[in-house]
Amino acid sequence: MESPGYRALRKGRISLPRQVYHLTVVTKARAPFFADHRAAWSVCRRFEDARLLADASMLAWVLMPDHAHWMVQLGSAKPLHKAVESLKAFSAADANVALDRRGALWARGFHDRALRQGDDLRTVARYIIANPLRAGLARRVGDYPYWNTVYL
Repeated sequence: MESPGYRALRKGRISLPRQVYHLTVVTKARAPFFADHRAAWSVCRRFEDARLLADASMLAWVLMPDHAHWMVQLGSAKPLHKAVESLKAFSAADANVALDRRGALWARGFHDRALRQGDDLRTVARYIIANPLRAGLARRVGDYPYWNTVYL
């Protein structure tokens, strides 16, 4: 059952085909599940699995110890919430196997921002993959293993 606060967050959100979204998902209770290398790699493999997004495209992503950022361009087959649902469900199942645990891995919901027509997608992708630098997890983007972008 959804809480009134969760419903309020979703109110007014729309899912537009061909729209590019910057998304943030966090782990349940912000637990640092992805500090474990095996769990992190299992989740990264899912972020690269094009079948999960149907005709949408993953343009950039970074996995942090307790959250992930994605830049996704929707297609017409799946609305935004279904694309996020697929990524979260399959990545959680794989991470739980790697961690030898059960239960929810991702927190409910997600934060999204539809990018505007004037937004430079390369700049947004650079911002996303630079998260580990801002968090002090690496000194250079290339030193951090859990990211990818089509803008290389």
